[in-house]
Amino acid sequence: MEQKSKKIPERTCVVCRTKGPKANFIKVVKTADGIFVDKNGKTNGRGMYICKNKECISEAVKKRAANRVFKCECPAAVYEELGKIDEFD
Repeated sequence: MEQKSKKIPERTCVVCRTKGPKANFIKVVKTADGIFVDKNGKTNGRGMYICKNKECISEAVKKRAANRVFKCECPAAVYEELGKIDEFD
C-alpha cells in the first residue's frame, strides 16, 4: 500500500502574493475578541498572512493591509507590534 505524504498547508502573503508553507508567514487574526498578531498561528478566526521579511512587513504597516483585509479599522497596536518584529523563526 502506498503511504500518503502529509499535506503541508500553503498560504499567500497579502502584500506580495507569494505562496508558501504556513510556517513562512506571520499570521494576523480577527476574532470576536479583536484583531491581534497570532504568535502560535493556531487561533481560530479570519486570518491574514504576511511573509517573514522586512519588506513585506513594512509594506503591510505602511499600507495598513489589515484594514483592507478585515474591512474595518485595525488597532494601531497591531501595526506597532508588526513593526517591532525583527526576529524570525
